[in-house]
Amino acid sequence: MTTDTVRLTTAQALVRFLAVQYTERDGRRHRLIDSCWGIFGHGNVAGLGQALVESGQGPGAPLPFHQGRNEQAMVHAAVGFARQHNRLTAQAVTTSIGPGATNLVTGAALATVNRLPVLLLPGDTFANRVPDPVLQQLEVPCAGDVSVNDALRPVSRYFDRVTRPEALIPAALAAMRVLADPAETGAVTLALPQDVQTEAYAWPGEFFAERVWRVGRPGLEAEVLAQAAEAVRAARRPLLVAGGGVHHSEAEDALRALADTTGIPVASTQAGKGSLPHDHPCDVGGLGHTGTAVADELARAADLVIGVGTRWSDFTTASSTLFAAPGVRFVNLNITSFDGHKLGALPALADARAGLEALAGALRGYRVSPDYEAEYGRGKENWERVVAEAFAPHPVEEKARPSQTQVLGALDSVVDGTDVIINAAGSLPGDLHKLWRARSARQYHLEYGYSCMGYEIPAAIGVRMAAPERPVWALVGDGTYLMLPTEIVTAVQEGININVVLVQNHGYASIGGLSEQTGAERFGTAYRFRDAQGGYTGAPLPVDLAANAASLGMEVLRATTYGELREALAAARTSARPTCVYVETDTSPPVPAPGPQAWWDVAVAETSGRAAARAAREEYERRRAQQRRHL
Repeated sequence: MTTDTVRLTTAQALVRFLAVQYTERDGRRHRLIDSCWGIFGHGNVAGLGQALVESGQGPGAPLPFHQGRNEQAMVHAAVGFARQHNRLTAQAVTTSIGPGATNLVTGAALATVNRLPVLLLPGDTFANRVPDPVLQQLEVPCAGDVSVNDALRPVSRYFDRVTRPEALIPAALAAMRVLADPAETGAVTLALPQDVQTEAYAWPGEFFAERVWRVGRPGLEAEVLAQAAEAVRAARRPLLVAGGGVHHSEAEDALRALADTTGIPVASTQAGKGSLPHDHPCDVGGLGHTGTAVADELARAADLVIGVGTRWSDFTTASSTLFAAPGVRFVNLNITSFDGHKLGALPALADARAGLEALAGALRGYRVSPDYEAEYGRGKENWERVVAEAFAPHPVEEKARPSQTQVLGALDSVVDGTDVIINAAGSLPGDLHKLWRARSARQYHLEYGYSCMGYEIPAAIGVRMAAPERPVWALVGDGTYLMLPTEIVTAVQEGININVVLVQNHGYASIGGLSEQTGAERFGTAYRFRDAQGGYTGAPLPVDLAANAASLGMEVLRATTYGELREALAAARTSARPTCVYVETDTSPPVPAPGPQAWWDVAVAETSGRAAARAAREEYERRRAQQRRHL
């Protein structure tokens, strides 16, 4: 081991260190930190900004830099990038102290909720405290060591404030360990005081040696495997639920092999959809509040539920009402103990691919009954007819304004298995989970752990950077678009060819529907002028979002009919530049989208003078009586 030292600033040392960190799984090596997003201010411009210039930004740069427009959006782009890389490669994000740093919080929460790695490098106030209070500094009279970056602590899987140059060594190593650990990963924050970033230190040469963080595939304990296999063999109506962990561990082939040999039906969470292609006989589609009728009916009657890589959110369990069979049991195959123990399950703690392969071996010779296969096969066929009806344009509607589900149908007709569909919020996640025909493992990209409005466009940039050969579509409603369209400028500047499908329905459509169901009477959910009584029921706002997208540099294709929409989508798919397809939808179509097939618990006012709220509360009490704790 060398004892040579290298004199660098803390920021220069961090850049050099990040450039030589790798992950390795199944013998394949990946850069752990591929590149760095950033917006510069006084808290990072002279530190990390100078270090990035010092390192060089031409071809083969040790840490390539990407210029962003919004700090939250930069994190979303990094999250999309990491997800497309199955968590084996991540990106860093640097900001100044102050509003730049606090803008990271939403993105950090999204990354941590979804168990996706991103390295946050916000500047911080002076460690020496001589110029206190500096511009944008939050002063806390009772705690001198607090800055706004402490807001990142609860949403980070690891947090450290590097108050001396030499403290970077253990902090950086700990950060890499967490980012590379599939059971621990999420947002990692290294807060960097602006004076410390610029201070020089004699760094040990071995700090800059290539370091490989091995991502292993821990297997099931023999006793747990035997118990899981025994539970499956004893079940009459087993159901497997595929979560995002199937994708992250690249376990799709192992899941297919298990389904092929056992005939166990496979439902999916939002994160797990596409684990089996939609046309596989065992794939029964989405599960839960946004699920298919066939999947939810199977869940209600299942006597054994095998969760693979899922954290069992309330949408998946229909707020603890879905798994209704007396004596239903759970087996949770998960890399994390925290998720593995949920629902009183047998915790089968292992990598998803290793666990599925072991379970398939232990179940050799087992297959569900022919009657059960025929039952869910019929249910799958019936639901496919629902999908076809929702997607199809009726002959007279070729020249009519399309419904939202027909927008999805038109897109379905022009894509293939190479395309990636990205969404996160609004009414689209429900329609997509129930209806979208996932053709390949990474085609369906729904961020529904945090369901963050504004995620889609920056995430599409991250996905396209990770997979430049794949057409990428960001599906957004007008409400989501208005939250965070700024990264369109980044896509244009960098020549990152993404497609945005912008659906205009003049308001928060999903919350409008939820508001009506819960007795709030759609209050404050429409994008309209105020009426004489102070509500928002006047004329639609004269906002031209297509013109806005064009002003930011996108090519814009307007579609007013189904026929025009399909042509525009086909043109966008082959366009050589970032393209937006803008369409106004029919909010009262002849064939409405299929409604929820299971409940979701949203609390309703217990007392009210309004009839709508009283009726909603009565229905709420009826549904809540069906909730059950699985212990």
